[in-house]
Amino acid sequence: MTMAVLLRLSYELSRPKANNPHSDSSTSIAALTPQEKEWAEKAVRRYAESQEKKWRRWNEAMFEAKQS
Repeated sequence: MTMAVLLRLSYELSRPKANNPHSDSSTSIAALTPQEKEWAEKAVRRYAESQEKKWRRWNEAMFEAKQS
């Protein structure tokens, strides 16, 4: 199993950057339509808001409940 992991790691590291689809994300962002950009920004904003609520609830449950 370790050999398989090392071989895969060696293969991934030796691949040229041009063949890596994740190497330049700016081209994929530029290909978005204005509507898709708006949806993406809205999704990111809502995700950040939900994470803030989640951490606020977690903080209240872990620390503020114990102080009472």
